[in-house]
Amino acid sequence: MLTTEENRLLTQTNAGTPMGELFRRFWLPVMLSEEVPDVDGTPARVGILGEDLVAFRDSDGQVGLLDAYCPHRGAPMFFGRNEECGLRCVYHGWKFDVDGNCVDLPNSPEGSSYKNKVTIKSYPTHDKGGLIWAYMGPIDRLPPMPAFEWLDLPDSHYYVQKLLLNCNYMQQAEGEVDPSHGAFLHSTLGGSNLFLLKIASANPAALDAMAQCAVVRDTPYGVIHGSTRRAKDEGYVVNVGHFLLPSFTTVPIFAQGGEAKGPWQNNFRVPVDDENMILYRLRWDTEKPLSDRELWEDKYEGVRFAEVVPGTFQMVENKDNDYRIDRVAQKNYSFTGIKSLIAQDVAIVEDQRGPIMDRERENLVAADEVVIKIRARQLRAARALMEGQEPSEPFTPDVFRVRSANFPIGKDGALEEAIMAKGEPTR
Repeated sequence: MLTTEENRLLTQTNAGTPMGELFRRFWLPVMLSEEVPDVDGTPARVGILGEDLVAFRDSDGQVGLLDAYCPHRGAPMFFGRNEECGLRCVYHGWKFDVDGNCVDLPNSPEGSSYKNKVTIKSYPTHDKGGLIWAYMGPIDRLPPMPAFEWLDLPDSHYYVQKLLLNCNYMQQAEGEVDPSHGAFLHSTLGGSNLFLLKIASANPAALDAMAQCAVVRDTPYGVIHGSTRRAKDEGYVVNVGHFLLPSFTTVPIFAQGGEAKGPWQNNFRVPVDDENMILYRLRWDTEKPLSDRELWEDKYEGVRFAEVVPGTFQMVENKDNDYRIDRVAQKNYSFTGIKSLIAQDVAIVEDQRGPIMDRERENLVAADEVVIKIRARQLRAARALMEGQEPSEPFTPDVFRVRSANFPIGKDGALEEAIMAKGEPTR
């Protein structure tokens, strides 16, 4: 368990908090590229790390991320005019470029000179991989972009979904990396794993639905974790995933015999504030475009991705409708009675005595080793930054080039060595 003080340190991410400052040392996805699709188009509101911001795509196609309020008299910049490489406040006409410079101050005679002394808070951005990335930390610590493999792939090779969840970022991350929950939360009453059945690609060698944690180790990017399922030949089927600072993960995939070859999945979670978060779920393939079937599964079948309320990023299955739980299905087929797999996960993490769980009331067991290790890694990094030790991970971009894995291994195989080998970045 964590103490109340440790829990605050882990979950508070506003500016000036230790964890908030750690997040701000990394490039973070803050919105989908499609939210600001057009040059000189409609601005978009952005809430991230407790800050209210506004994004716009200027006449040159560059994305600006500015304070949501004009530095003159606090008017909302969301209503601003996006024109001629800048966002102009409609209250008094003050105009700012993507770098936060005031380029026009027309309502006062000293405007021609005074505008050079005025700025609006702005953050550097990159538009890559279907996402707008922002760096919100000290500009003298600006790191390179993380070298995720999929960032430079054609649009046809990846699909990304954005969801808004009502819980802190760590609550959702812990639910994802927990290796033993799938045998219950995602199961049928016959004991089959519903996730494996739904994607129709379970390794036929596996006997056990419940994974056993085998290896959890610190790495240069965060934590690698490997779990096993007993196989028919008395060996194991191994799943490997990664937690990458500050809050990114690879999601284990499952093979139809032999070793998994993709498509791959990454999840990214970014705090909106201490009690709300954005979850980006990304599926990608380096070798070929995602097939129509894969995209159908992602967008409509509830296999890896959720159905959302049109025009929003809220799941159709949500807290207000009890995630559409079907008690008849729960009694006769599904362990939960909740239809989609992502909704099963979200139903559990959005309310664990609230959006910030009281971790002093936990009773952890050996199956929670991954959760314990990831919490410790996060807390160690935040405390080090408090003491003036900057994180190294943002300046080693290639360490982010890791993939999840699923492969068989004999009962006498070198399990830890095989798992750790999957922690090596691709080249």
